[in-house]
Amino acid sequence: MSAFFDLVSDKVASAIWAMVVASLLPWAVSIMAKVSGGFRVRNNAHPRDFFQHTTGMAARANAAQQNSYETLPVFLAAVLVAMLFFVPQSIINVLAWLYVIIRIGYCTAYITNLSTFRSILWVLSMACCLMLFYLAIRVSV
Repeated sequence: MSAFFDLVSDKVASAIWAMVVASLLPWAVSIMAKVSGGFRVRNNAHPRDFFQHTTGMAARANAAQQNSYETLPVFLAAVLVAMLFFVPQSIINVLAWLYVIIRIGYCTAYITNLSTFRSILWVLSMACCLMLFYLAIRVSV
């Protein structure tokens, strides 16, 4: 675990990059959903209709994409609030990148149908966000 902390910079740019990667993750998973579901150019006219008829890996990848979009605002707000209240940047960066890594694992677990592991990873990713909010509250008191 110490190696992970050593890899994360203590600069603000590190947290911003984590926010960028987290924002691009749903898009990357949507590509996987489209490829695995046999998405064609003609499906672009009604992509949601296409996804309503997918099953298996494509449907799970689409669900992972949707969940990633649902949790993204909480993560972005948590990082920004922590920065606004001057939580130490190194802590923000570690929690931000930990969130990203956990979310990548979450999407992988969702796509490969590891439901219990997926749920554990979801809780851990939300714990990163809640910890950022908690630290902002502690600093502001």
